[in-house]
Amino acid sequence: MINYLLLPSILLFSSLPAMSQSKPEAPAVVKPVELQLKAYNSRDIDLFASAFSDTVKVYRQPGVLTYQGRDELHKRYGAMFASTPDLHCEIVNRIVAGDVVIDQEKVQRKKGEPRTDAIAVYRVKDGLIVEVTFIPPHNQ
Repeated sequence: MINYLLLPSILLFSSLPAMSQSKPEAPAVVKPVELQLKAYNSRDIDLFASAFSDTVKVYRQPGVLTYQGRDELHKRYGAMFASTPDLHCEIVNRIVAGDVVIDQEKVQRKKGEPRTDAIAVYRVKDGLIVEVTFIPPHNQ
């Protein structure tokens, strides 16, 4: 009889390490941010632009609008992707709060040169990035 009582406990405790090692699925708000990062690193401009709304607003620091619209984003990033074959971005830290994703990044523009720090704040609505604010560190 004791064996029947111990069996469920043994099964439960033996499965805990497996459950704790599984990575939870990212919230939906992160999906377009991950898509644009994947496309950025492969320099796929069409895939990159597809993560953004038609009316996306891009800011260079809080409150300073640099440009808006997916067409303008496509033009600017298309030119950058074409001229920077070594371009690569690595996420150092990510914060997700509601409809906002904040990424601390290290960006490599050219092999052999130091990576630069970057902070990007993405606002997501209906599965698309509707607003991006880049906050450069003061030393850059």
